[in-house]
Amino acid sequence: MSVDGWNTVLVLGGIRSGKSEFAESLVADAPVVRYVATAPEGDPEDTEWATRLATHRARRPGSWTTEETAGEPRRLADVLASAEPNETLLVDDLGGWVTVLLDPEHQPADDLATIAELAEALRTCTARVVLVSPEVGLSLVPTTPLGRAFADALGAANRAVADACDAVVLVVAGQPAWLKPAAVATSAASTPVAATGRHSVATGLGTPGPAAPSLGDTEPTPEVQLPEVLTHTPPVAPNQEPGNPWAAPTMALPMVATGLVIQPGMELPMPDEYAGPQAVDRLASLDVPGAGLGVLDRVVGFAAATQGTSTPSAWGSVRVLLLNGDHAGGASAGTVAGESARRAAQARAGRGALARLAAEAGASLQVVDTPAAAPMETQPALAGEQVESALRYGWRLAEQAADAGVQLLVLGACGAGTEAAAAAVLAATAGAEPPSVLGRVITDSGEIDDAAWMVRCAAVRDALHRTRRSPRSAKDVLAELGGGDVAVATGVLLGATARRVPVLLDGPVGLAAGMISRDLAGQARHWCLLADHGQHPAVRLAADVLGLTPLLDLRLDLGEGANALVALPMLRSVLALAAALPVHPSLGGDADPDGTDEPEPDYADDEPAYTEPAYTEPDYTEPEFVEPEPAGPGPTRTGADEQPASGWRAG
Repeated sequence: MSVDGWNTVLVLGGIRSGKSEFAESLVADAPVVRYVATAPEGDPEDTEWATRLATHRARRPGSWTTEETAGEPRRLADVLASAEPNETLLVDDLGGWVTVLLDPEHQPADDLATIAELAEALRTCTARVVLVSPEVGLSLVPTTPLGRAFADALGAANRAVADACDAVVLVVAGQPAWLKPAAVATSAASTPVAATGRHSVATGLGTPGPAAPSLGDTEPTPEVQLPEVLTHTPPVAPNQEPGNPWAAPTMALPMVATGLVIQPGMELPMPDEYAGPQAVDRLASLDVPGAGLGVLDRVVGFAAATQGTSTPSAWGSVRVLLLNGDHAGGASAGTVAGESARRAAQARAGRGALARLAAEAGASLQVVDTPAAAPMETQPALAGEQVESALRYGWRLAEQAADAGVQLLVLGACGAGTEAAAAAVLAATAGAEPPSVLGRVITDSGEIDDAAWMVRCAAVRDALHRTRRSPRSAKDVLAELGGGDVAVATGVLLGATARRVPVLLDGPVGLAAGMISRDLAGQARHWCLLADHGQHPAVRLAADVLGLTPLLDLRLDLGEGANALVALPMLRSVLALAAALPVHPSLGGDADPDGTDEPEPDYADDEPAYTEPAYTEPDYTEPEFVEPEPAGPGPTRTGADEQPASGWRAG
């Protein structure tokens, strides 16, 4: 639940105004809701009250949990204070809470202090909270002392809670009127709850936002022609044989007139289930002075499983695929127009962080233009035909890399709005709350743009609401929410799996593609490796769902693909070390490091005893010794074959 980025909402309304239904509609998209019931059970003989409670219970979905605070009114503040950031709470209602607060059983007590504690807990609460409360201030002053005490206490509670909440809405006859902030306005706000089931508000960032176009007024997005796969020849890895088993074809997809068919339930190959554990077990026997490789032993296990050998070699030929495709609408809020195109052109020219890191790692770089995505909050991001084309295109990219002898693919993206698209995919496939998986928006000047973040949250929320009754199959999610870059990335993962080429993931687009690919072929995630999550919330959640444990925690933010290239030299070094080190002699390894069978010479007779008083006659008259010429003020050589420690050379 989120109302344009606000996490706390107070819903006011009279009796039978529809306030509870409206509050429930605000949290309808949350995967799990904790319903906090504040009202007491009441008189068992009061059938009318029992019917009201039963009606409320019947409306709650089965996935919701219920927590009651009627026994102790002060406990409501504790529930709010202890709520986690990924939780959604619906408190219904404050009227029942005040009733219990005024009960003689809980008196004497400082009611105003208890209300202040509730407001303070709400201000510091990190969860999403919707509170329902009756508005009694529009009627006459009650004629009884108890009635006046209730009205006064509830009025004080409503004022304190409204001041603490991010947004306040008054529901009258089923029609919501937003009171805080005052600028919120939208055509959807005047639609009855019964008709829509959920309400949406405008941007609410201080000025009224533009009205969202209706689906009938939106022109269909023209189909973007995908380019042909570029002919690209990466450098040949040393000692690479033509018949590389890593890139051997493993399956033939069903073919139709339009080409290969990518469909759910494909049987793709799995990595070798025995080679990985054998390689990790072998590490324990290597001749190393310390405790070993630590958590990086997972790199060796992964490489062994994907190469099918217990002694894997370091990846020689690596290709970086940089996907460039923008997402229109609120998903790209906070990005500078044309920035993604500039980054792509920079990479094509061999400049920028990604290109320089690729050059340092000896990796080839291929920039791939993907179809632009339409605003997902108002219409499908891609047409169904574009999704099929993008999947096939990504598959062909992986096949081309495998045919060229590439041993590792690095997947990155640079389009505008990719993080919001990935958040929408995670929300649809893993039940994530958009605000919890959308990272902060950082401007070019290094400042945090919270206004743009709220617009992105609203775009994802509206997209999920628009597609709430749509199928959640892999291709449907790509069409409605994912867009071109996620679709191409999904095709790359599937094609790489079919050709037994491992993929190094980096960033939200690659992980979102991993979530989609598991519904098409569950084997794909086993060919993926995650070097670092970069503290990105979407990457962390998707990695947890896919079972991918990050190898490092460098917290880099150099752009998708660049972070992985920073870690690549270390991963290669680990594989090279594991392949080259011999078994420790105590475990049956060769004690002769030279690999010869000649016994070591006995120097006992030639070495002077260290207990003798003087060792003053070393043999410095060997004929091969040559006194060096002075080399000036810098360091000089100390032997004919010895270089100075500083790296200087004699002139």
